[in-house]
Amino acid sequence: MPQLTREIKRRIKSIGNTKKITKAMELVSAAKMRKAVNNVLTSRAYADLAWNAVLDLAARTESKYHPLLIKREVNKIGLVLITSNRGLCGSFNHQIINKTIAFIKQQKQNNDLEIELILIGKKGREVMLKRKYSIIAEFPKLDITTQIEEIRSLSHLVIEDYLANKYDEVVIAYTDFISSLSQKPRILQLLPLEPEKQDEYLGEVESAKQKGSTKSEAHAEKFEYLFEPSAEEVLSAMLPRLIEVKIYQAILESDASEHSARMMAMQNASLAASDMIDSLTLAYNQARQAAITTELADISGGKAALE
Repeated sequence: MPQLTREIKRRIKSIGNTKKITKAMELVSAAKMRKAVNNVLTSRAYADLAWNAVLDLAARTESKYHPLLIKREVNKIGLVLITSNRGLCGSFNHQIINKTIAFIKQQKQNNDLEIELILIGKKGREVMLKRKYSIIAEFPKLDITTQIEEIRSLSHLVIEDYLANKYDEVVIAYTDFISSLSQKPRILQLLPLEPEKQDEYLGEVESAKQKGSTKSEAHAEKFEYLFEPSAEEVLSAMLPRLIEVKIYQAILESDASEHSARMMAMQNASLAASDMIDSLTLAYNQARQAAITTELADISGGKAALE
């Protein structure tokens, strides 16, 4: 019995130490989450309006004015996958990686396409290497992305490879931040610019129904764009920049989703540790009481034997 109580006491101490770690990680993740969410909310309205402007421009402008508007037969796809560097963030990485793998299998099954991966985050690299998918580039994943310059090399690679006809289509797999309790994996087509194929959920502020009605009303308006000095020069300066903004916003959404998922995972771990400590404390008290009862019984039996 003394050995049992010592073992329970040791486990209580061990779980208590683990709880301190998870609580500290929860606080750190909460601080990072607040900063990441602030970045998302600050840029979300601009990114959404800019992307809608690009899609409307693509719908009303002839593709001959810029190669990013030209739709080609799809034989090869470039896929940008955004994951985290570290685990302990619940199902964050699991969901986006599974969605990406399902997308790759569907594309290869239906069209027998070639797909190359551009990775951001170590967790995605680990899984894709094990599955022997074609990886052509990997970029470092920062804990919190704050400046658009930090992702400029990625956007340049994507745009230049598409313009060089290396890819016929470019998509990005990211996790959309809905709230601290809800994050959804998405796959968004970046290139070519096709309004009818866009994912309406990136940086969603309104409901899908409200957003859809707003878009339909906007596209229902009849007007033309006037370019000065020329359509080619304006589109060459505008389109790459706005695609860069879209990639930047997707990374911000992923940052906020990652830290929210990690905060909730650590919070749940701390609560689970508290429950385990309570259960073990009850078991310890019961074992201690049983030992005391046994000792009293022995004393009473000895006294009775002497009498």
